Amino acid sequence: MKKLSIVIPVYNEKNTIKKILDLIEQVQLDDIEKEIIIVDDFSIDGTRDVLKDLENKHKIFYHSENMGKGAALRTGFKQVSGDMIIIQDADLEYDPNEYQRMIKPILDGWADVVYGSRFVGSEPHRVLFFWHLIGNKFLTWLSNMLTNFTLTDMETCYKAFSRQALDKFKDKLTSNKFGIEPEITALIAKNKFRIYEIGISYYGRDYEEGKKINWKDGIAAIWHIIKYNLFR
Repeated sequence: MKKLSIVIPVYNEKNTIKKILDLIEQVQLDDIEKEIIIVDDFSIDGTRDVLKDLENKHKIFYHSENMGKGAALRTGFKQVSGDMIIIQDADLEYDPNEYQRMIKPILDGWADVVYGSRFVGSEPHRVLFFWHLIGNKFLTWLSNMLTNFTLTDMETCYKAFSRQALDKFKDKLTSNKFGIEPEITALIAKNKFRIYEIGISYYGRDYEEGKKINWKDGIAAIWHIIKYNLFR
């Protein structure tokens, strides 16, 4: 039986972490075992109290200081034991019921990496911020220009990897924050992995609901794209 490792970076998600874990546990995969790896990036809102009660069910790791999503993913990647790996945010913006679709190109032998795009396909997409959309498309365009990819959503959370692909680049990752997204994409290009993209649903949050990424992260992403593609 194959295994899917689900890496969940967590920061101040006490209202959603239990819900997303329940959804993940309910997902039925064809002859695939699930491994849930949670990395708490020094939450201060009570998330850790929730996680303490789940330590007998999942692999849970705690950062001693807040370092960012990239640092949490790097910690999680070191702990995976699955044949495939997928990233899952701790909020409810992405639907775990789409795991089977995400990993199918890998299982079928077509892909080493699969990105779930929020901007293609017929799945439901919550309508939110215009300037976020423009910023995301610009960052994806800039990344594509340097990687020679034709992605529609470089910044997506849903990225799935074969174990062989992840093992080739995980130790090269250095980004601590949201720069992890363009860094992963740059390393995929440099390693000439076969990358596929599928349309996914997206139940986005606004800032009152806990969304964390902002315009400053977008500006930083421009430098990260240039840095990881041209100077690494």
